[in-house]
Amino acid sequence: MALAESWHVRSRARECAATQRAFTDGEIIVTALFPDPESSGYLRRDYSLDAWNELPADAEKPFSFWKTTFAAPSANAADDTIEKLSPEEILTRLVEEDEDHTENTRYILAVMLERRKLLRETDHQRTPNGILRVYEHRKTGEVYLIRDPDIPLSEVEAIQNEVMVLLENNGRLPGPLVEETTVEPASSEIGEAGAV
Repeated sequence: MALAESWHVRSRARECAATQRAFTDGEIIVTALFPDPESSGYLRRDYSLDAWNELPADAEKPFSFWKTTFAAPSANAADDTIEKLSPEEILTRLVEEDEDHTENTRYILAVMLERRKLLRETDHQRTPNGILRVYEHRKTGEVYLIRDPDIPLSEVEAIQNEVMVLLENNGRLPGPLVEETTVEPASSEIGEAGAV
């Protein structure tokens, strides 16, 4: 498989990667992404502010990092997920499938979720393949790395329409419609028979 253009990185941890101390609800933490040589993807590590500031100067340098607020998972998160996460689930599936033909759709979905204040762009990095945007889910802390395909303005409406079709069809494009064919006598034969 070719080098992926987008990735779904696991949700935020509940404890510090350096100290293993559990985070408290509302605590400011640092999320860092590191290249993963085993998967050609990225590893996520979450740190308390103190642990982050105490990392040695020669510690591995992250691809990207940012501060975020830890939110303890709520007991009714599963109830909220069923109704509200449809666009997020579609984005997650498309990122995991990593098909070339969905690159534009993934980007439009990420931007849409950012406008809905569900995702926030925490960073962007220029790579040899273009701009890689880092999005974090505001509630769950899940991270998505999505390549900005630099969509021409003339194509935006068609891609938005595709996204709407995905949202209306549980994340799948409907298959081509099969036309039902029936055999009917040629109209000229009917006309000639009726005229006689």
